[in-house]
Amino acid sequence: MDSDAPVEAGENYEVTIEDIAREGDGIARVSGFVIFVPGTEVGDEVTIKVTKVMRKFAFGEVA
Repeated sequence: MDSDAPVEAGENYEVTIEDIAREGDGIARVSGFVIFVPGTEVGDEVTIKVTKVMRKFAFGEVA
């Protein structure tokens, strides 16, 4: 895991979906760090579980 990431795989976070990626995934941010969340829409307030953390972004799913 990258030490710069403010999120950890397996952890849950309360987020608001702020944008939609080109692929259609919702985009949330935790401390400015981008998390892609499939099946969400802008304005959704959801609890997500982070599934994978990359260097510049992470993937999550609705918990």
